[in-house]
Amino acid sequence: MINEVYITRLSKFLPNKPVDNDRMEDFLGMIDGKPSKAKRIILRNNQITQRYYALNENGKLTQNNAQLTAEAIRQLFDKDFTIEEIELLACGTTSPDQTLPSHASMVHGELGGKPLEIISPSGSCATGMHAMKYGYLAVKAGEKKNAVCSGSELFSIMMQADKFEKETENLHLLDQNPILAFEKEFLRWMLSDGAGAALLQNRPNPDGLSLRIDWIESSSFAGRLETCMYSGGDKLPDGRIKGWKEFDTQDILNKSLFSLRQDVKLLGENIYQTCNMFLADIVKRRKLDLNQIDYFLPHISSEYFRYRIDADSKEKGVHIPQEKWFTNLVTLGNVGAASIYFMLEEIFHSGTLKKGQKLLLGVPESARFSYVYSLVTVV
Repeated sequence: MINEVYITRLSKFLPNKPVDNDRMEDFLGMIDGKPSKAKRIILRNNQITQRYYALNENGKLTQNNAQLTAEAIRQLFDKDFTIEEIELLACGTTSPDQTLPSHASMVHGELGGKPLEIISPSGSCATGMHAMKYGYLAVKAGEKKNAVCSGSELFSIMMQADKFEKETENLHLLDQNPILAFEKEFLRWMLSDGAGAALLQNRPNPDGLSLRIDWIESSSFAGRLETCMYSGGDKLPDGRIKGWKEFDTQDILNKSLFSLRQDVKLLGENIYQTCNMFLADIVKRRKLDLNQIDYFLPHISSEYFRYRIDADSKEKGVHIPQEKWFTNLVTLGNVGAASIYFMLEEIFHSGTLKKGQKLLLGVPESARFSYVYSLVTVV
């Protein structure tokens, strides 16, 4: 049985108080004991003014990723929908607390409740939408009556100065400048912590608005493009990723292999161009009229890309005027897999939506260039 699928509830959890730009190194620390020279340039380009860290002022963790996610999901519950009614739990993240068990398994453990189906998509920013697509397909096929899906991140602890101590110490011993490579520092000043969640059901809310999911499409361009963002390995001159298992234990520490890195040049050359290329393909195949889109919710990692995306979309014939864009990057930061949930949650509770309006969601993933688009209608 083919069902319509509706987003009926949305929630988010942001840990602790917002951290402004001047206080970031109070939480993340200074690498080699010196203030970052790149920080001001990166922040000027991304235009983020505050973010949230699951850290206290002593730099100690206040919640792990599974706990952040469970807190967001608990906000979906009330007397009309309880934890015992969940039929499927799908949790996406770039930054799980461990490699095994899976992230969704740990979230289920935090929540408690009855045995249920779980899934943990692997990847980075797109995993939140991959989780939603799994839930969407399960409900649409009639396998489940509902699904809870989430996107979450715990980046801050990966970006703390102590994670790079061995690398800078090693550079000193080699008489090299112990400045952190830009590919690592670039992300220190962009990423935030938090979790968002959505309830998908086979019926709309009896009162108030719901968002009907019309379709979700995803595509990987890894067959054409090399790795851009990575963790747990090192990128070799030929573009291949050498995984941590191939390194000696000391090299894992010396090279900070589990830090998150970004090939900034490759990012700038491909991220928005390929994104708009995929959208152009969707527009053609689905005969999608972009003039009928009321709101565009793009996950952008930095405001630096806003006008580049805009200009390139005009060239590719998929332009959506910026007055239709809805983002909250500047106030919440780049929260990877959670960012699209944060945008949806904010606009859903804003009081501005009207029945019949159409929202286009767009989530790029730079890890090896994957993209997700989704069309939802307010009902």
